[in-house]
Amino acid sequence: MSVEDSEGGFSPPGIYEFFPVPLIIDGVTYFDRIMLVRLVAMVGLLVLFVLFVNRAKLLPTRFTSTIELMLDLVRTQVAEQILGVKDGRKFLPLLATFFFMIFALNITGVIPLLNIGGTSVIGVPLLLALISYVTFIVVGIKAQGVGGYFKSNLFPPGVPKPLYLLVTPIEFASTFIIRPFSLTIRLLANLIAGHLLLVLCFKSTDYFLGELLSGNAVGGFFLLTLVGGFAFTLFEILVAVLQAYIFTLLTAVYISGALHPEH
Repeated sequence: MSVEDSEGGFSPPGIYEFFPVPLIIDGVTYFDRIMLVRLVAMVGLLVLFVLFVNRAKLLPTRFTSTIELMLDLVRTQVAEQILGVKDGRKFLPLLATFFFMIFALNITGVIPLLNIGGTSVIGVPLLLALISYVTFIVVGIKAQGVGGYFKSNLFPPGVPKPLYLLVTPIEFASTFIIRPFSLTIRLLANLIAGHLLLVLCFKSTDYFLGELLSGNAVGGFFLLTLVGGFAFTLFEILVAVLQAYIFTLLTAVYISGALHPEH
């Protein structure tokens, strides 16, 4: 689908940005640009950690110190702070995987030639949310038993029994429907919005620059949209880190609630 209208004027970005023309398609296989971006991000992440493990055995460098700082952030500020030292260490591999995977897939939105987040299509955010969802339910059942887990979530103590008619459906929706939905949508919506803003700024820059070269004074706006594009790029880097942190933090909170319902 073309992004330009029939007169060659400016056409803003739209939802078609997230449904690219497939690179490979047949009766069995479907592979498009966003899938390629995800593959590149995951290969890059694996290479990054292989280099980290090899270099960590030698003298510390700025590269290894940065990775250690990010790992320490997940360990101390998420895993151990929310779950405690013992449980934090137990769930650290899962939480660290969430953080680094989401960050890697988010940051592709500002990397030249990739230019779209791997989490900007619902498949990966939904999969990660389901993994988080299944994890805290399984953890809760192991810790409390099936009956105890569902009782603690659906029939909170201290509530007058007649109010359970109102409270129980709310608790069910909150825990078993809204949590995975909110994890998915929060991550997805932020990446969609960020991508559309970046495309809008840089497409506007290209359009206004063309107008300026054609002698149209309105083309002077290209400086404004260019600065806006760079500002939003920096903001998207922050969002990439923040969304990875929030998803990981919420997962830790849900696991903690399943392990310690009294809290």
